[in-house]
Amino acid sequence: MKNTKRCCILLSSLWLSMMLLLTGCKGTERETEKGSIRIGVSLYRGDDTFINNIRGELEKCAKTYEQENSMKINLDIQDAKGSQNTQNDQVDRFISLGCDVLCINLVDRTAASVVIDKAMEAQIPVVFFNREPVEEDMNRWDQLYYVEAVAKESAVLQGNIVVKQYQEHPESLDLNGDGVVSYVLLEGESSHQDSLIRTEWSVQTLKDGGVPIEKITGGIANWERSQASALMEQWLEKYPGMIELIICNNDDMALGAIDAMERAGISGISVVGIDGTTPGLEAVENGKLLGTVSCDKERYAGAIFTMAVSRAVGEEIPPEIELDEGKYYYCPQQIVIRNR
Repeated sequence: MKNTKRCCILLSSLWLSMMLLLTGCKGTERETEKGSIRIGVSLYRGDDTFINNIRGELEKCAKTYEQENSMKINLDIQDAKGSQNTQNDQVDRFISLGCDVLCINLVDRTAASVVIDKAMEAQIPVVFFNREPVEEDMNRWDQLYYVEAVAKESAVLQGNIVVKQYQEHPESLDLNGDGVVSYVLLEGESSHQDSLIRTEWSVQTLKDGGVPIEKITGGIANWERSQASALMEQWLEKYPGMIELIICNNDDMALGAIDAMERAGISGISVVGIDGTTPGLEAVENGKLLGTVSCDKERYAGAIFTMAVSRAVGEEIPPEIELDEGKYYYCPQQIVIRNR
């Protein structure tokens, strides 16, 4: 509730400053006359649990803003269903409809230049989120922004969950008492920067924290619960009684691993995730998930929305949204473990 109020305060403050500048900004005059702001949002995949959580928070921000101000927010949210071509078509549609700003969760981070070309030609600012365009693309225009939870921080915090557990209860991780924690690793997309970074730094954090680990196997599950469940089912059969820890790049894959264990009637294996999705947090509270790393989703979506509204009316992004290099916003994260 505190973060929701923070979001609302930021947006109310933004509206007051907009009113003071009505005579000095062409974009602000145009939007005030129109009485509305149109925001085009394209999601890489609408069935991704974390992305769906962010979508819900964006919708809440829009409703709160409309309730507290006289400006109508037309939030046009589209699902690219994992296709960059579909997403490019959605961007074309947003531009044809006269969107004032675009919020893009890229399907393919290396294909950002196509979206940027279209936006630059139409002079429409873009707030990218969750999937970071390469640095060269982000440097092409001063109307490009990016919102994320830092992948290295996520991984280090995830690793610290396991380190703390091992320090306090080593027997809960070293199930066979051989002095080594044998683990498997479920990874996101092979080309996704967060997957690569989370994989590297979660394992490195365990080593740095003194946890004696040995990798059994790993695989790509593309952030998906069903794919992770299928892989885990194979591993449980292939490595019976050997797996003691499951490290997952996100909560959906962690839940998929848990699904497979429940089908097999296996318990006691520790599982850690990242994202702090609603079902992930429930799994932590129910004791099925050792822990996860949660970014403040209200703050995350609030930053996207506030940046979008600011740029839509030609305003500077308010100082409350602390930007790195004038374009990057990094959302705070925290460890979530079960209250014992």
